[in-house]
Amino acid sequence: MARRVVAATVAFLLAGTAFSDSAPLQDIPLKWTPTGNLAEMGPLDISGPLLTMSIRVDTFADSRQNPATVGENREKAANIRIVTTSTNVASYVTEHLRDSMRGAGLNIVDGAGDVSVSGEIREFFVTETDLYRGNLSLLVSLKDKEGKELWSGVVGGGAEHFGRSYRAKNYFETISDMVLRANYNLLANPGFHDSLKTR
Repeated sequence: MARRVVAATVAFLLAGTAFSDSAPLQDIPLKWTPTGNLAEMGPLDISGPLLTMSIRVDTFADSRQNPATVGENREKAANIRIVTTSTNVASYVTEHLRDSMRGAGLNIVDGAGDVSVSGEIREFFVTETDLYRGNLSLLVSLKDKEGKELWSGVVGGGAEHFGRSYRAKNYFETISDMVLRANYNLLANPGFHDSLKTR
């Protein structure tokens, strides 16, 4: 009898664990949890105008069709699980672009700057199959203090991670790393650099 009670208890606990693991990731607030930093992604030339100019980063616009949807689990074709967030993605991306630029040594200001960076979010999504694969696509515009456009271009940021299935932690890490990668790609972009030098 005691063995049956123990077996039933174990089965109940396992069922509860399985249920909690499959709980939908809906309206989850995004957390900033990068697995590295800009310095680990490669060398960056933070010198000359890029170092001395004051730069304002305006809040990016979110041009995606479904702003709350940030990912999906496609491990089972018949059971695709969507990931949605309660966080304003445009504010999240802009905040962490600013912070990581400031951390790289740039003079990021809240008020008027020598130049401003703005743009729109065209893609911000993590697809989970055997890996978590994330991609961020930004249309970025660099303008002088009079509002004249000095440069514009599309900047991408990709990230891949291995992790347990359908876990918020793994989505957060992938999302954070793709924002960092997009920032690195912007700061390493020759056109972005040249536009500052010829300003």
